[in-house]
Amino acid sequence: MCRPGRRPVREHAKSDLMADLHMRVYPQRTRAFECHPQIRKRPHDSCRRPESADVRALHRYLRAAVFAAVCLSVLVVPAPAVAAPTLPTPAGWPLRGAPAVVQRGFAPPALTWASGHRGVDLAAKAGDAILAAASGTVTFAGSIAGKPVVSIDHGSVRTTYEPVVSRVSVGEWVALGQVIGLLGAGGHCHSCLHWGLREGKSYLDPLSLLGNRGGRLRLVAESQREVVKREARARALAASATQTSLITTPAGRPGGHGFLRPVAGAVTSAFGMRLHPLLKIWKLHDGTDFVAACGTAIRAPYAGVVTRAYFNPAYGNRLFVNHGSVDGVRVETAFNHAARYTVRPGERVSRGQVIGEVGSTGLSTGCHLHLMVWLNGRLSNPMSWL
Repeated sequence: MCRPGRRPVREHAKSDLMADLHMRVYPQRTRAFECHPQIRKRPHDSCRRPESADVRALHRYLRAAVFAAVCLSVLVVPAPAVAAPTLPTPAGWPLRGAPAVVQRGFAPPALTWASGHRGVDLAAKAGDAILAAASGTVTFAGSIAGKPVVSIDHGSVRTTYEPVVSRVSVGEWVALGQVIGLLGAGGHCHSCLHWGLREGKSYLDPLSLLGNRGGRLRLVAESQREVVKREARARALAASATQTSLITTPAGRPGGHGFLRPVAGAVTSAFGMRLHPLLKIWKLHDGTDFVAACGTAIRAPYAGVVTRAYFNPAYGNRLFVNHGSVDGVRVETAFNHAARYTVRPGERVSRGQVIGEVGSTGLSTGCHLHLMVWLNGRLSNPMSWL
């Protein structure tokens, strides 16, 4: 064993004299050689004492403790928060009525390049009308790998439909429920519509657009429910206090296009951007709110045909009326949050006819009517037409 201050045994040195001379001429190199000799008697033959069993055990313990600490630090580091995609609201099925069968559900692959099912297959027949699941702009209408495909951009996400023979063109604005094409052939399944949803390059489950048939609900944590209830009561009181200062118009008074106001009451929330009272985000208020007592009669603003009637978790009981072409403009209206409706899809209604009763169904803080208007398929301010 080599100890500091003692000359190591070197078999290659010809004599002690030569070794002493080497030490005098190359003192630094000799010191390095003493601590790291070229030939050692044992693996631990160095300038430090060999470790005892206790020291070796202590070192193993320390290494294990450090390894465990590193592993724990990795495990407890929270994953970066991923913002939930902003889905279009309202939204609905891309087929008339709810599909009888979802033939195959959403099953994304673990790796982007691996096999998987990046959408849902809805039972349908060739020639069935395919509807836009939400309003947006057509970004693609053509063929991909021999299959006819339509893609619609809704802002932060886009929906895809295949195999669909398009009846729309790129750049065209389409409304929720508008026919965009007919189901064709060439898909990966027999008698089905493959419906997809994407955010950038990521695939999402299209059924997330629907809820119980369309729209989305933001759940409120139990600890925040009382706060939300107090805010809702405060908004209702504020609206009630300002009713007398708002202009009220009796139901039945026609506007410039011959349309009637569906209820007599004040406008409590106009069409346009606003801070959402519950979600606390800046978003579009897509209609006009008329205050009215629950049970108040809702009247058809113009003659037309009832096209849809269903419940939506956000809009409550909904009814759509297609008024056809009025003054050269295709007009469609929708009535929301009603207690009930007295007409059914397919029924023709006349101007001023009672079609339902005001309620507070869905995501609502009080009795009112939420009126929506589409002009040539584009969501518009109802007050610009009434």
